[in-house]
Amino acid sequence: MSAEATSPGAPIRRRGRPRIDLRRLGRAALFGPVSRDRLPDAIAHVAEVHRVHHPDADLSVLQRAYLLAETSHRGQMRKSGEPFITHPLAVTLILAELGAETTTLTASLLHDTVEDTEVTLDQVREEFGEEVCYLVDGVTKLEKVDYGAAAEPETFRKMLVATGDDVRVMSIKLADRLHNMRTLGVMRPEKQARIAKVTRDVLIPLAERLGVQALKTELEDLVFAILHPEEYARTDALITEAADGPDPLGATAGNVASVLREAGISAEVLVRPRHFVSVHRVRIKRGELRGSDFGRVLVLVGEDADCYAVLGELHTCFTPVISEFKDFIAAPKFNLYQSLHTAVVGPDGEVAEILIRTHRMHKVAEAGVVALGNPYASEGAPQTAEPADGERADPTRPGWLSRLLQWQQSAPDPDTFWTTLRADLAQDREITVFRTDGGTLGLPAGASCVDAAYAQHGDAAHACIGARVNGRLATLSTVLKDGDTVQPLLAEDAASGPSPDWLDHTRTPAARIAITGWLEAHPQTAETGRPGVPADPGPQPVPPSAPRTARARTATAVTERPDAAVRLAGCCTPVPPDEVTGIPVRGGAAVTVHRLECPAVARMEAVGRTPVAVSWGDEQACRVTLVAESFGRPRLLADLTEAIAGADAAVISATVEPPTEQRVRHTYTLRLPDAAGLPALMRAMREVPGVYDVSRAQHPAGAL
Repeated sequence: MSAEATSPGAPIRRRGRPRIDLRRLGRAALFGPVSRDRLPDAIAHVAEVHRVHHPDADLSVLQRAYLLAETSHRGQMRKSGEPFITHPLAVTLILAELGAETTTLTASLLHDTVEDTEVTLDQVREEFGEEVCYLVDGVTKLEKVDYGAAAEPETFRKMLVATGDDVRVMSIKLADRLHNMRTLGVMRPEKQARIAKVTRDVLIPLAERLGVQALKTELEDLVFAILHPEEYARTDALITEAADGPDPLGATAGNVASVLREAGISAEVLVRPRHFVSVHRVRIKRGELRGSDFGRVLVLVGEDADCYAVLGELHTCFTPVISEFKDFIAAPKFNLYQSLHTAVVGPDGEVAEILIRTHRMHKVAEAGVVALGNPYASEGAPQTAEPADGERADPTRPGWLSRLLQWQQSAPDPDTFWTTLRADLAQDREITVFRTDGGTLGLPAGASCVDAAYAQHGDAAHACIGARVNGRLATLSTVLKDGDTVQPLLAEDAASGPSPDWLDHTRTPAARIAITGWLEAHPQTAETGRPGVPADPGPQPVPPSAPRTARARTATAVTERPDAAVRLAGCCTPVPPDEVTGIPVRGGAAVTVHRLECPAVARMEAVGRTPVAVSWGDEQACRVTLVAESFGRPRLLADLTEAIAGADAAVISATVEPPTEQRVRHTYTLRLPDAAGLPALMRAMREVPGVYDVSRAQHPAGAL
């Protein structure tokens, strides 16, 4: 918004996207005469684009919104010297190009009025109705005067809660950030970097999850140019060089069009260039770029059945690359995306990737939730803000958003919310698992039975002792796969609680926050293990009646508070001889020991918690979590396990995440007989062929 508004002359610009002269339109809005029977010049272009998608739209409300915005912002200038009205105009034009309906455009014209002018929400409500008022309020920033350093995270929290009621709030915010990123050139470099990092960590993942690819891809390119200018320049040079060379994709597109025409299939065949970040990723993955790597062939048809007809013709007439086939029509992505993906080998040996979708699928793929219009109005019915029962039941709210809204209620601290939000949004794949009662659970990829238990039972999952996965008994650390059926098993003992080890297996913030809260409330149990259940679960779930297994001794930490319970933090797993400090919790009744460099220490000091001195005792056995990053290859897991066994380390748990771009991430929780052997163990693991890094684990969300 106004704090992020800068020059329109930024050199970074997505190729092929039309621009209008906002400086000229803004000045025309301020100084040019306007006759009574037509729209002002500045809003006329927006209205023209809007009518393409909504021919019967009532433009009078847009005219009234523009006049209020122009009047209230009159005299305000952007940092570039442009009239400020050019910003809401540009945001509205972005949304109009995506096909947003009139209510969204009205709110986007007014989105800065309450924040930056004397206009109040009551005035917006009285003039434009409750729905527009709700959208404007949703994107209005909280004042730094009232919230201080917490203003940014709390603004995002407010925005996300509003998005849970109406996804159009986030649509406006994404368009607002896109225009500000396009015009970031006059900001100081350090401020450009700060805004770009927030855009990368929060807004780009949100755009991906809401399916707004048109905004997401351009935001990625703009962030790429700011944070990685050398790589951006190299990618730009590669794209320019490829544009001056032969066009293998054009030849493939021509052949595809010819094949479909002969088969009697009506289709539009286009070459769709990759954006900068996409080209960069392909170069990282393949090393040497081919001429066909700079774009993909897009085939648009009328009906779903035509997509499969096109696929059949292409696989018949060309040599298909079977490993590249994906069916996102039968199994859509969690962000509404639908398409068939395949790749074929052309006559010249070039491999071309092909996307097949209907025109409607293409619109949703580009605009996501923006293309769905008002989620509360049925087709042909008047738009209303509230259904008859008074509940706003948003049919576009995806499972990840419902989970986000749930866990944010348990994270009142702004730092915890901000850190957890970034970690949650970094998990960009989702799986669906089935409950035994016929329901489903949406979970991030890599989620375990622990996550499923808390997603299904909430705090009652504290009593979980195991699970059945696909009818078989499984440990709580078992990683779930898409389509699994999971049944968490709960103990009848109400005093049961989670083990600290559970934090090593969680992927969802809701589970991590719930477990951390319980452990802080029961520091003695957190140190000695949960009642009635072994602290380190074996290969089978342990019934609640089983006798407690003795917990192996681990490294002891001594604090200056002899009466306080002491536990080692699960976020940074400190071991001797690490330099450590203690953070008092629960009024000083317990102390959590962290490594000095752990991010949790700085966060706790920032909110006023005073660290206490900690030293290591005589016991040198330790428990530690290590993360090994490697390239995938056969026998890798066996070789890593052999290296661990060679150091006399006991494996408490191990997880292997699905490969991403030929890279594999292994997480091991180990018990060593002597902490002094940890450096040698990490060296031995790094020497395993294919392993390029081994590090101590950091779990920010569980760092309290």
